[in-house]
Amino acid sequence: MPIIEIDENSGFCFGVVTAIQKAEAELEKSGSLHCLGDIVHNASEVERLRLRGLKTITHAELERLHDSTVLLRAHGEPPTTYATAERNNITVIDATCPVVLRLQLRIKQAYEDARRMLESREIKEMPLFVIYGKEGHAEVNGLVGQTDGTAIVIQGPADLDGIDFSRDILLYSQTTKSLDGFRNIVEEIKKRKTSGKFEYFDTICRQVANRLDKIRDFAATHDAVVFVCGAKSSNGKVLFEECRKVNPRTYLVSDGSNLDMSLLEGAEKIGICGATSTPRWLMAEVAQAIK
Repeated sequence: MPIIEIDENSGFCFGVVTAIQKAEAELEKSGSLHCLGDIVHNASEVERLRLRGLKTITHAELERLHDSTVLLRAHGEPPTTYATAERNNITVIDATCPVVLRLQLRIKQAYEDARRMLESREIKEMPLFVIYGKEGHAEVNGLVGQTDGTAIVIQGPADLDGIDFSRDILLYSQTTKSLDGFRNIVEEIKKRKTSGKFEYFDTICRQVANRLDKIRDFAATHDAVVFVCGAKSSNGKVLFEECRKVNPRTYLVSDGSNLDMSLLEGAEKIGICGATSTPRWLMAEVAQAIK
């Protein structure tokens, strides 16, 4: 019988935990609640909460919704979402992660300061606001919204080709991106900068970033690793690849039902881990399925 171990450092980050606690508290009280987008990028957890009365809605549906209560998840939202809620008499339960909220306020303040300086002619043109992150990701949409939609999103060095390096540049990062990736972007911009200022701000969440080293260590100490996460999880894709680099016998599953048990043959020590969007109960179910 192989030893099966669940990684104690895997599972929800505190931002997701808070969002789910707020959702559950409202569901306990009223029995129903709308959530703008999936509360977490994990289909199993979304389904668990749906059965309790949580209804996931889109931004288009929010526009048509009136006199209701809506939870804003940990990823955060742009100012336009709050304006829609106020216009439609919607009560907002704001579960934006504190780390994301601080970043939003930081970008918003820098953008407003730059606008004032432009109007007073202290500067000749607005600096470029650049965000290292995943295009279209909910958190990134919220960050871009702090600049009236003018920020440029880059996903890697190749996206830098369209940037005017003669202008002042302010670089920020989506909170769940890798530190190494951010540092590579910083060095690449430094190489290409021809004139003007370049300021960069390491805005990556350390609770997420520190999981990289821990999950590498975990993967290295097991014969085989089962990585549990939803298909929509950006963080999950990064952590899974890091596990696989360390341990080629790392297998990605969304739950215990889609795991090919033959892949684990001969493994005496099996590790189970997951993303910041993977619930502990789901990893426990996968462990039970293997047993």
